[in-house]
Amino acid sequence: MKLTGAQILLKTLKDEGVDTIFGYPGGCVIDIYDELLRSDLRHIFVRHEQGAIHAADGYARASGRVGVCLVTSGPGATNTITGIANAFMDSIPVVIITGQVPSHLIGNDAFQEVDIVGITRPCTKHNYLVNSTEELAQTIKEAFFIASSGRPGPVLVDIPKNVVQNTIEYKAPKTVKLRSYNPTYNPNMKQLHKVVELIREAKRPIIFAGGGVLLSKAARELTELARKTQIPVTTSLMGMGAFPGSDPLCMGMIGMHGTYRANTSSGKCDLMIAVGVRFDDRVTGKTDTFTPHAKIVHIDIDPTSIRKNIPVAVPVVGDCKITLTHLNKLLDETDLSDVQKKRKIWLDQIEDWKKTQPFAYQQGAVIKPQYVVEKLYELTRGDAIISTEVGQNQMWAAQYYHFDNPQHLLTSGGLGAMGFGLPAAIGAQIAFPDKLVVDIAGDASIQMNIQEMATAVQYCLPVKIVILNNGFLGMVRQWQEFFYEKRYACTLVEHAPDFVKLAEAYGAVGLRAQKPEEVEAVLREGLFSPKTVIMDFVIEREECVYPMVPAGAPITEMLLV
Repeated sequence: MKLTGAQILLKTLKDEGVDTIFGYPGGCVIDIYDELLRSDLRHIFVRHEQGAIHAADGYARASGRVGVCLVTSGPGATNTITGIANAFMDSIPVVIITGQVPSHLIGNDAFQEVDIVGITRPCTKHNYLVNSTEELAQTIKEAFFIASSGRPGPVLVDIPKNVVQNTIEYKAPKTVKLRSYNPTYNPNMKQLHKVVELIREAKRPIIFAGGGVLLSKAARELTELARKTQIPVTTSLMGMGAFPGSDPLCMGMIGMHGTYRANTSSGKCDLMIAVGVRFDDRVTGKTDTFTPHAKIVHIDIDPTSIRKNIPVAVPVVGDCKITLTHLNKLLDETDLSDVQKKRKIWLDQIEDWKKTQPFAYQQGAVIKPQYVVEKLYELTRGDAIISTEVGQNQMWAAQYYHFDNPQHLLTSGGLGAMGFGLPAAIGAQIAFPDKLVVDIAGDASIQMNIQEMATAVQYCLPVKIVILNNGFLGMVRQWQEFFYEKRYACTLVEHAPDFVKLAEAYGAVGLRAQKPEEVEAVLREGLFSPKTVIMDFVIEREECVYPMVPAGAPITEMLLV
């Protein structure tokens, strides 16, 4: 069977189970787009290539499947860089297909030529330049294998125009076997026996769960471990939803804006079981004061993450789901009858911290952002998929919306990319057309990819955008208030569009609340609308996110309300 490169590409994508591509056409991918007209693959035409990669990322985070993004050469490719770096930092499986100038022009400074393979080498898990049509199918198959296996991540495939135009006798790709790439899925059982003994001996243990738990679909196994051993759980921002937020053992998020009980318990615990985390600086604060009394068990599929930032007593290399399954079986064979009694003082202490130092705010005459998020949680019963932008809106979403289920918080954790939330919400809505998807945004961050409103409206996606509008780059302003004597250098957003009129201009619904008593009515109208909706909440301008740990300080030294 003779096929063109474009036909081989689309056939291979379908064979990999792809049903949706997020993209933006251009000269070097025009043959692929021409072939898409005769394909049943769904293409979502975004308005900017950064929107395409973030949408593919959001699709992957919500569905657990590989997201696919298709863009042209030159600026089309470079416009995806922020999104690729974002997926790389958060270990999200995305395959990015970029067009390239014809092979004979590479290196000639041709129109819209850029070395995207060289540029993305530091921020992809792997990347390819396809040299011939004959190697195209095998390359795509390898890209999906690498993106979704081991520690997931973005893989870029750069395809010259002549490669997609050539016609060859098609040969199905072989099973992928890469000699230098063999992720370790099964843990060393001797190490797990050590973990069981540490759990039996510990008086003040905590579990610290991260995004790796969600990526390996290990939330059920983690919950089983916590409940049978009566160990309280804290999560990173990326790990929210790995353990039910409403469970009595849940301590909420740890870190710079974590809960008092999560941060304080890290300074008092005698055992930390860290699962699928990378101990980034926003979690640890000053590293040499982090968990000073604890033995740390670190479970992760990526051996390079272990002992990278924090010393570890028991390293366990393995897939989180497989490892926790083995650990739970070992614990089932262990006498844990005294665990409840042994943990009581510790659990009582944590409950006391929860009661005496909860998240707090006073709702007065001006709308508080925390109140908006609390009302959103109440009205959605915690069942919405929430995407966020980055900054104060992101932290208030993490603090006041309680995530009971995996894959329900989509947020830019590692890179902290403003402009992520709206296209990510579009990707999630494509993956789950019947779910309520809400982007919690700031008035500055929403403008970074506001053009994707057109995408949402064109495809009749009922995405809801909740703008917490304080007229500032809120988080930077907060740092200026705390650490720069209120010198608000360039953080005042002196001019912004009327978001209600902007929504209407895109063909969406625009709503606004300016008083606390209007919040619930606006949320109800917006959430129950079948259309794309922007809800603009005019909030307290200089509200701050508390607690806050100053950068570089010990995680237990928090600024409180």
